[in-house]
Amino acid sequence: METRLDRYEGAREKKISQLAEMIATSGNIVFLGGAGVSTESGIPDFRSGHGIYNQDSGVSFRPVDIISHTFFVEHPEEFYDFYKRKLCYPKAKPNKAHKALYRLEKQGKLKTIITQNIDNLHQMAGSKITIELHGSVHRNYCMSCREPYSMDYILASEGVPICAKCGGIVRPDVVLYEEHLEHHNIDNSIAAIEKADLLIIGGTSLTVYPAATFAQFLPHDRVVIINKSSTFLDLQAMLTIHDSIGAVLDEAIPKRIRSPKNSGVASARIKSSKQTPGDHLDDMLVDSHHKVQDQSAN
Repeated sequence: METRLDRYEGAREKKISQLAEMIATSGNIVFLGGAGVSTESGIPDFRSGHGIYNQDSGVSFRPVDIISHTFFVEHPEEFYDFYKRKLCYPKAKPNKAHKALYRLEKQGKLKTIITQNIDNLHQMAGSKITIELHGSVHRNYCMSCREPYSMDYILASEGVPICAKCGGIVRPDVVLYEEHLEHHNIDNSIAAIEKADLLIIGGTSLTVYPAATFAQFLPHDRVVIINKSSTFLDLQAMLTIHDSIGAVLDEAIPKRIRSPKNSGVASARIKSSKQTPGDHLDDMLVDSHHKVQDQSAN
């Protein structure tokens, strides 16, 4: 949902230009993302009108109840029926947002991606420094012997996945409701934000904790919000864009940049090519003046 300000002629372009400038002048960027980052890859979010929480679960339980620790323990068959249908998307591919963030990482500016998503799309796009707050559907393990399993193994299993090694129940390495996030993921996220000179928050309504509180650890106000709907930080952020995060990041982040070495050579060539004979004479006079000064000093 765009704001009234976004509808003014040229407002969107000016905001994207401002974002590009903020990115260009930053060297330690952190990105905090939510479900909206992956909706453009065909993965539904949770809370929107068409989100998972507002879809028919296919059973006599609410989706929000199904993905809880208690439900997993008490109704594993129903849990896995829902989990395979609603939370696993093996054909999903990275979209413009994931690819743009990877470009930013390759350029040396993006230092950390903090994601609330469990789809592994940032890593599939090439990103290396990703903190997965809620785990990943691509990692699964036996609750008895800790043997690891892939998402393909889970999807190919009938009913509750069973460990081929010991016969224990295999569970996804995702954080369910009633479970705690890994402390080291929270600590690493906060540490990254404390060092950031720009925090970009995208594709999240900032209603899930503790991620919703992370911006308070930024020691300045250089915060950008990119989300289709409003958030509680919109008025406090330095820049707010209500638009497609994939389109915005793809436009704001350069496709390629020159290395400093090449840029210097190019600048020197441009300067040289623009010099006139008079400029060359001036350079010679300056050189002669320095030589005379050097001889006098000796």
